[in-house]
Amino acid sequence: MSKKVVIVGGVAGGASAAARLRRLDEEAHIVMFERGEYISYANCGLPYYVGGVIRDRKKLLVQTPEAMRRRFNIDVRTLSEVVRILPGEKEVEVKNLATGEAYRESYDYLVLSPGASPVVPDIPGANLENVFTIRNVPDSDAIKAHIETRKPSTAVVVGGGFIGLEMAEVLMACGTKVTLVEADTQVMRALDPEMAAIVHCYLRDNGVDLRLGDKLVSIKGSSGVEEVELASGKTLPAELVILGIGVRPEVWLAKEAGLEIGPTGGILVDEYLRTSDPFIYAIGDAIQVKDYVTGQDVLIPLAGPANRQGRLVADTIAGQPTPYKGSQGTAIVKIMDMVVAVTGSNEKTLNRLGREHLACHTHPAPHATYYPGGTPMAMKLIFSPGDGKVLGAQIVGYEGVDKRIDVLATAIRAGMTVFDLQDLQLAYAPPFSSAKDPVNMIGYVAGNMVQGNVEIAHWHEVDKRLAQGALLLDVRTKREVEDGAVPGALNIPVDNLRERLSELPKDKEILVYCQVGLRSYIAYRILRQHGFTAKSISGGYRTYHMVGKDKACFESGNA
Repeated sequence: MSKKVVIVGGVAGGASAAARLRRLDEEAHIVMFERGEYISYANCGLPYYVGGVIRDRKKLLVQTPEAMRRRFNIDVRTLSEVVRILPGEKEVEVKNLATGEAYRESYDYLVLSPGASPVVPDIPGANLENVFTIRNVPDSDAIKAHIETRKPSTAVVVGGGFIGLEMAEVLMACGTKVTLVEADTQVMRALDPEMAAIVHCYLRDNGVDLRLGDKLVSIKGSSGVEEVELASGKTLPAELVILGIGVRPEVWLAKEAGLEIGPTGGILVDEYLRTSDPFIYAIGDAIQVKDYVTGQDVLIPLAGPANRQGRLVADTIAGQPTPYKGSQGTAIVKIMDMVVAVTGSNEKTLNRLGREHLACHTHPAPHATYYPGGTPMAMKLIFSPGDGKVLGAQIVGYEGVDKRIDVLATAIRAGMTVFDLQDLQLAYAPPFSSAKDPVNMIGYVAGNMVQGNVEIAHWHEVDKRLAQGALLLDVRTKREVEDGAVPGALNIPVDNLRERLSELPKDKEILVYCQVGLRSYIAYRILRQHGFTAKSISGGYRTYHMVGKDKACFESGNA
């Protein structure tokens, strides 16, 4: 006897579940409800459609209801909102948004993929005409039409996450003066502060008025937005406001049905994505998942995990149960020419959980340095101190960021160590990489730390150690020092260090830095083997200077 499967939500997770289930079971009766007009659209591409990078709107529509019906024999019902679940009767109540008709539909299995809704603050003016969120195709249509017809000269983007940063880029490209407001002291919370500092400086250098540590409290205007007010008391002119504060899981349907909600606010599911009702599954942005690295309960609203979960639910319903092993938060964003990518855990999370870890920084070129072009990227690796297991990575740069974060994300999923990174045999030709790829190199740096070949001081430890009497040693060339140095540092180029060791005290800790960390490691090895107490500053002057520059801007009012 064929089974009847009802799917609520027809975007990433729901559409994936429907298509996979049909491939596995030709006899299943599959009904998919979507309250919007569109199914299976590329919501991650919406900002690029608004900005004109994607010109053909139809390209955002991965599947249409008609195509799904023809290819997969799925009963797709758009403009149909499921407003109630009756678990006892194994039915859902559906409202046809086009006609107002309400009816019930039975199911053997129910799959919930309602997604997440944009956070709209409860403040005056949030409902004004030119205040937008961006979640679906109609949202992007409205923003695009407003930009094209009104041509706003000023805009305020609220929120420094993926959507906020992408929309800031879009508006800048349209010639709009953009102010980005973020209540936290940094953008992209998945980054650690020193990595976010690079992004902050880039945004400011490219004309974004960055307001960190400040909060939107009201939006003012008669018919449309004219200005916004911040918690600091500052007012900003705005002809357009984009709310990119974040999203919250849509759980009201599950909650009213008596399904269990997890402590994060997402629908509670087991490893097979079953809810507290054995005949109801849930997937996507609405569910609570396990962090793959830490095992903690988290919300990770990303398209990749949602698609994977949809496939696994279909497998289980079709009799091929496969557990979901958790999400690791691999993500990437383009900000004008800059690329920012993350995977796994950051130090903020591990510190909060009290989990012991080590971290290191490198600044490699994306390809062979003798090959023309290429701007260095900033890489951060986080790993366990004992076995060197890779726990997380962050990269900020331009060319080549995507392929390195993907290698590191794979390493985390495979349970690899920093020593495994050293052994990876990655594709090499001068236009694409170096004989030692940046992934190999950061594996070597991390491996030296695990093996005790180098002791590291991080950017946030330097001032405290100096106050305790440490000596700061700059081992760069005289010309590099003239271009910028840490005040009070003693300069001895690494190539002259051995003959000038008598100038250094053996009763003080010596903090060594160069431009990015390689020469300071060499200097550290020289010093330690000559009886000095030393530490190498991770990431060198480039990391330390960028954090200082960002801090100065922040303390001066985000100038």
